[in-house]
Amino acid sequence: MVVSSKIDTEGALLGNLVLAVLERAGVPAEARLSLGPTRIVRAALLAGEIDLYPEYTGNAAFFHNRAEDPAWKNADQAHALARELDAPQGLAWLGRAPANNTWAIAVRQDVARRENLRSMEDLAAAAGRGVLRLAASAEFVESAAALPSFERTYGFTFPRDRIVVLPGGDTAVTMRSAAQQISGVNAAMVYGTDGAISALNLVVMTDTKGAQIVYEAAPVVRQAVLDRFPAMRAPLDAAFATLDLTTLQRLNAQIAVEGRPARDVARAHMEAAAR
Repeated sequence: MVVSSKIDTEGALLGNLVLAVLERAGVPAEARLSLGPTRIVRAALLAGEIDLYPEYTGNAAFFHNRAEDPAWKNADQAHALARELDAPQGLAWLGRAPANNTWAIAVRQDVARRENLRSMEDLAAAAGRGVLRLAASAEFVESAAALPSFERTYGFTFPRDRIVVLPGGDTAVTMRSAAQQISGVNAAMVYGTDGAISALNLVVMTDTKGAQIVYEAAPVVRQAVLDRFPAMRAPLDAAFATLDLTTLQRLNAQIAVEGRPARDVARAHMEAAAR
């Protein structure tokens, strides 16, 4: 079977984790990791060019044009609905990681402490006081599912003249801008499991009202391949269950911040989890 992953830090980590689990389970696997962005890897899976890759539950909302369904904002319901919608296409979702890699806003720790900012309610109240300057991508600012969703849910407007829009969607750049106070930035668009959040002394504002779709990672495999190698299910389910938010942030940091190879990080985690 051919195992693939997306072309980002967490994609490399999860792809290597899958390979390590399959090796332990005696399931033959060929690696085609870091194949590309979501649309490329998804198309390859549907075309049978690859057999398995780690995907996020929330992306199924867009694969099937169901983004308005409230189920996507509940972790259990999102996973169940993704599994249900993909089944007719011959795809099976395995167990998910209990870590939400959705859009979020993080604030410099010193600012968060000074302004008493812990949640999106706190940020909403502070947005109009002129104490925050946000680094974000154009997509985050403009997409109805991103900043506008936070604004609708929490009843505020982040002043657009206090947003520094950076090219691309690289959170490593937005986080570094906040950490180094580039252009006066002290808040950043992030993803929940970004490895550099803690290393850069940023504090993620808790989305207590569920403004964002839940994005939990899970292996998606062609059903025909799962039927051929059913022994993969239990160990993959067990492996992804170990990836809570803190663990994924730590493992991503080992790759993105410390520079360790994703393969080594994934294997070390599996060895530690097996003890």
